Amino acid sequence: MTTAKDAARAAQRSDGFRWVARVGFVVVGVVHIIIGCLAVSLALGAGGDADQDGAMEQVRLSPVGGLLLGVIAAGLIALAGWQIASAFLASDPADTKKWGKRVKYLGIALAYLVIAGMALIVAFGGRVSSEKASQTLSEIVLAAPAGVVVLVIIGLTVSGVGIGFIVSGFTRGFKKLLDLPSGVERGGIVTFGVVGYIAKGIAVAVTGVLFVVAAFTNDPDKSAGLDGALHSLVALPLGPLILCAVGAGLAVYGLFCIARSRYARM
Repeated sequence: MTTAKDAARAAQRSDGFRWVARVGFVVVGVVHIIIGCLAVSLALGAGGDADQDGAMEQVRLSPVGGLLLGVIAAGLIALAGWQIASAFLASDPADTKKWGKRVKYLGIALAYLVIAGMALIVAFGGRVSSEKASQTLSEIVLAAPAGVVVLVIIGLTVSGVGIGFIVSGFTRGFKKLLDLPSGVERGGIVTFGVVGYIAKGIAVAVTGVLFVVAAFTNDPDKSAGLDGALHSLVALPLGPLILCAVGAGLAVYGLFCIARSRYARM
């Protein structure tokens, strides 16, 4: 473990590694801006997928789409590496909190690696569907012993992550992740964080709810990932308006991530 910690510490101290990881935050920001725009267009009656693979498809359509997708993958892989290094270096007097932090960091790293994999598949002409992946996961889990219980736990966990984003937005807990500048710029970044975290939290929480619905209805098709979560908002009273607000909030979260690339504590 000491060797792993030494490697993690050396990675975190590397200026080059930190620079590439900061590029990863820009990548995350751009992806969320595209998803936000897709969600707004969906609220206005357009079709398409308002999720990570929908964003990748939009990037691929640009003249240098393959190159951009390669940059996106590289940035996300570097950011995942940073999270893994942080997991090895996580420390807390209470072992439960220490391991909680490690699970959190590793979970975030896995999410970044999955999106990086999507980017590479699309870059080489393939097609991916996060909606189908969520449905396949639900189908496999439901087929297992106690599958309904397991899927409910997955859904509640995902919703818990979403609620965590919302709470962090309201309490401005995200500020501890940044070395904020002073003046007007500070206020703007904090505002982006509040709006963005709440919108991101709503989208993630609804995604988790869909897993729970899939469990209770024994229908894996109900768990349709982020795209399904955003589509489900349209069915609510004032649904298009709500979806438009959430989509705009996701785009604002993207702007916050871009600002974080400069001011993140690394």
